[in-house]
Amino acid sequence: MSDMGGAETIRVGRRAIEVTHPGRIYFPGRPPVTKRALVAYYVAAAPVMLPYTRGRPVTLQRFPDGIEGEGFFQKETADWFPGWIPRATVPKEGGSTTYVLCNDAPTLAYLASQGCITPHVWLSRIDRPRHPDRLIFDLDPPRGFEQARAAARLLHDLLSRLGLASFVMTTGSRGLHVVAPLDRSADFDAVRGFARDAAAFLVARHPDELTIEARIANRGDRLFLDTTRNAYAQTGVAPYAVRAKPGAPVATPLRWEELDDPALGSQTWSLHTVLARIEREGDPWRAIARRRQGVGAAAARLARLAAGLS
Repeated sequence: MSDMGGAETIRVGRRAIEVTHPGRIYFPGRPPVTKRALVAYYVAAAPVMLPYTRGRPVTLQRFPDGIEGEGFFQKETADWFPGWIPRATVPKEGGSTTYVLCNDAPTLAYLASQGCITPHVWLSRIDRPRHPDRLIFDLDPPRGFEQARAAARLLHDLLSRLGLASFVMTTGSRGLHVVAPLDRSADFDAVRGFARDAAAFLVARHPDELTIEARIANRGDRLFLDTTRNAYAQTGVAPYAVRAKPGAPVATPLRWEELDDPALGSQTWSLHTVLARIEREGDPWRAIARRRQGVGAAAARLARLAAGLS
C-alpha cells in the first residue's frame, strides 16, 4: 500500500489539524482517495453535515490504514484527542462512556485525520439522551436495490397516512434509510414500539416481500424492516458520511421523487461527486429540523387502521 510519510498541518477555523501520512491511500481505485482527500472532503461537507451530527454522541468507524486494513468501531474518546474536542459522558449498564460530540468542522477534520472514515451518530441528542428526535427504518435488501426502493415507498405512504413526514437517504452501503423527525416527547421505548407496529402492519399486507423476522435463516429473500436502531445508544450512519466501501460512497439524503430514477442505487453518490450535487441542488433534508412531530397520534391512527376502522 502506498504510504507517503511525514505530516501536514491544515487550518480549519481557529484550529490547526496535523494530518500524519497525508498521502496514505485510504480507498484504492481510479482515482485513489488519500487521507488528505478524506480530511478535505469532511471540511468541505461540514456546512451540510454538522446539523445532523451536532449534539449527538458519535461512534467512530476507524480504518487507520485505509479500507484494505483493519477496521474497528470506537465509542470511548481516546485519551490523546486534544482538549478542544467536545465530549459528553453518558451512562451505560455498569458504568459510563465518554463520547465525542461532532459539533464543528475542526472536529470532523480531526476525526478524519485519525482514520475515522464513517461517523455513526445517536438518534437522540445529549441534552435528552433517552428521547430520540429521529426514528429510523433500515432497509438492507437481500435481493438488490429495487427491493429497498419498493419498501421505502410503502413506508412513505404509510407514514404519510399516519400524519408523519418522512425523509429518505441512500446508506452508501446496500440500501436506504427512511427517517421520521420527532419532537422528543416520546422515549425510546414508545418510539421503538411504534416503529415495530408500523413494520408489522406492512408485513401483514405484504408477507411475500417484507418481514420482521429476527432470525436471518427464517427471512428467506424477503426484506427485513429493521427497527432495532430505535433504542438508547444505538446509531445510524450520519448523512453525508463516507462509507468504508470501494469507491468511497457517501450516505446521501434524497428527495422522495429521486426514488423514481431508474439509475439510482445505494452507492450512486460518492466522495468524488456529492459535493457538486450539494452545490447544485442544496440539501434535500434542510427542512427536517423544522418538522417536529410526535408518535402518539400516529400510533392511535395505526391502531385504527390495523383494526379496520379507518
